[in-house]
Amino acid sequence: MKTCTDIQLFNSNLPVGSLEAYLQRINSIPMLSQEEEYALAARLQENGDLQAAQKLILPHLRYVAKVARGYLGYGLPMADLMQEGTVGLMKAVKRFKPEVGVRLVSFAVHWIKAEIHEYILRNWRIVKVATTKAQRKLFFNLRSAKKRLGWFTKEEVNSIAQDLGVCPKEVRRMEERLNARDAHFDLPNESDNDSHALYPAEYLEDAEANPASQLETSNWAEHSESHLQVALSQLDNRSRDILEKRWLIENHKATLQDLADFYQVSKERIRQLEQQALLKLKEIMKTVSGKASGNSREIEKEDLEEIAA
Repeated sequence: MKTCTDIQLFNSNLPVGSLEAYLQRINSIPMLSQEEEYALAARLQENGDLQAAQKLILPHLRYVAKVARGYLGYGLPMADLMQEGTVGLMKAVKRFKPEVGVRLVSFAVHWIKAEIHEYILRNWRIVKVATTKAQRKLFFNLRSAKKRLGWFTKEEVNSIAQDLGVCPKEVRRMEERLNARDAHFDLPNESDNDSHALYPAEYLEDAEANPASQLETSNWAEHSESHLQVALSQLDNRSRDILEKRWLIENHKATLQDLADFYQVSKERIRQLEQQALLKLKEIMKTVSGKASGNSREIEKEDLEEIAA
């Protein structure tokens, strides 16, 4: 009789390390009786016996393969699905309590599926299609319910929404995610360079990363700041103080009441002074900007004349 530690391949022609050889090997491992399961689980729980855990895991690897085979429709490698399912089986063995009276395979199947689900959601799309528990449930239910290539009808959407306890809008949104496909950000190396297809790298430009734009923005900020300081210097002391305390102090901006108390006038009077100061500041800045623009044009004209000479 074969034991868990003495397993030989039935077909020596199979390449060592192949998926077929692995499947044949795990299917040849004899199953445990309920009494053997109980004894091994007790040794693991009481003594932390890792050999007992191994003997519990090996006979159940065939169930991992069976569950993983049901998820081949997601386009992910069978070996990877089985690997993730095995992680779920190991977690189940660690938490298995034989005194409850349930066989390990019944307890472990939920952990196996949970790990495979996580793997699918991490790898099926570059962008995650489901992040919440409700979305994950909807994702797998829609995948199993979609038997054709077309979109769901309104009646089908309403029926699925009612069965899963979600709104029809969520069903439509998840259906759009399922039908979407990942695209290359830039042109793949093996693609034809003469192709007319547009890739995101061709039309998604980060203008903020452009050195010229950054320099222009920086110069404009300095330019505006200098104009503001010139304009403020031409206001009377009270108007300038009101604007500075109301708009130019970031952490401790004064309220109308604060300024009213300081100048011994009403809040309405402070509001009027503020509005008048803003209008005057606007006019002054227009004048300053116009002069600066004129000076700039004069400089450009002189440069051109110098170049022409």
